[in-house]
Amino acid sequence: MLDFNHRPSIAERVNALVDAALEAERSATPPRDYLGGSRLGHSCERALQFEFTATPKDEGADFGGQTLRIFAIGHALEDLAIRWLRAAGLDLYTRKADGGQFGFAVAGGRIRGHVDGIIAAAPAALGLRVPALWECKTMNAKNWRACVKDGVTKAKPVYAAQVALYQAYMEPMVPGISQAPALFTAINKDTAELHHELVPFDAALAQRMSDRGVRILQATDAGELLPRVATTREFVDCRFCAWAERCWSLPT
Repeated sequence: MLDFNHRPSIAERVNALVDAALEAERSATPPRDYLGGSRLGHSCERALQFEFTATPKDEGADFGGQTLRIFAIGHALEDLAIRWLRAAGLDLYTRKADGGQFGFAVAGGRIRGHVDGIIAAAPAALGLRVPALWECKTMNAKNWRACVKDGVTKAKPVYAAQVALYQAYMEPMVPGISQAPALFTAINKDTAELHHELVPFDAALAQRMSDRGVRILQATDAGELLPRVATTREFVDCRFCAWAERCWSLPT
């Protein structure tokens, strides 16, 4: 039943304005015109095609204000992690001299990636080989515990694929970065606990991800839609996909 006497609280009114501002800012941001290296490990190549071509998402599937706030908090926590690691004695570079991020562009700029940082030196007690890639992710307690228990490669294969691809593509610009294990940092957003692990370079995984990127580009250029990851819409990744309605309305 509708309550016509309800007057939004101050919290509801402030939050509505904050979220509207964030959503407007998001809407004004031009969509990517390239495949992001951080996304190539996603389970479904068709979803990556939809993402690459900026295909409109299903109604109600776009990011709302609360989700955008979660993203913003994640970026802020990554900035804190940079400060903490530098305070711990790591010589960590996150920006080039011109202020831009370190990154790569291949396939005529249609596949790109931006790395969180490059470790040039570290305290001897850590035994880190350098130069080394640094990647940082923030996550809820459940996902963080999974990373601690099983390691990022098993718990978060999308992140592992990103690390391998970045190590491979950054090698021409930072010689030796693929020979040293990457340092992966995970921040528990619920408790501020930190997890760090070394991720050796997986050349085979990097090659598979590179091949996948080329396959997506070629299929898209040819007007072909790549297969779905699943044969049923009840598959977990399909249930949370922003293009599920569009995808499953197609004959194949």
